[in-house]
Amino acid sequence: MEKFKKRWDIQHNWQLIFPVLGVIGLLYSGFKLAKLFTTNNLIIVLLTIAIAFILLKVTLFLFKKLETKWKVTYKWEMIRIFIVFAVTGSSSLFVGRPLIKWLGITKENLNITLYWILYVIIGLVFYQILLVFFGWLAGQHKFFWEFEKKMLRRFGLGKLVD
Repeated sequence: MEKFKKRWDIQHNWQLIFPVLGVIGLLYSGFKLAKLFTTNNLIIVLLTIAIAFILLKVTLFLFKKLETKWKVTYKWEMIRIFIVFAVTGSSSLFVGRPLIKWLGITKENLNITLYWILYVIIGLVFYQILLVFFGWLAGQHKFFWEFEKKMLRRFGLGKLVD
């Protein structure tokens, strides 16, 4: 355990919550993906483990690439940042979907291409707002506010943050 703590720069036991949440998230993602392929419970369990392992390897590879690009104090903060991105992406869809229904926009009464364009635009708007909010909740407000400003500049909206 000490070796694990040292590798992830964990000084306090409460910081172990982020690797635990990360592993739970990987297992859940593996489970959801495995259920797409089969209904056999044994195969679902085996596929869940295999997919979660592959996702773990991809995530660790991304950590190595991003730890030099993103300026964070401790490595465990990278897990916290990845969790915020995951929660924000899911939440923006959960907020955007009811809003589109409330506005009366459906696939049936609007061109399918226009529907998806509007859906993505509404999702992106809520994503920007929720990213800063969840970043603040996770104690990474400074990181996500800088990330948000960079993203808005890339969208051509730099005047809003300057």
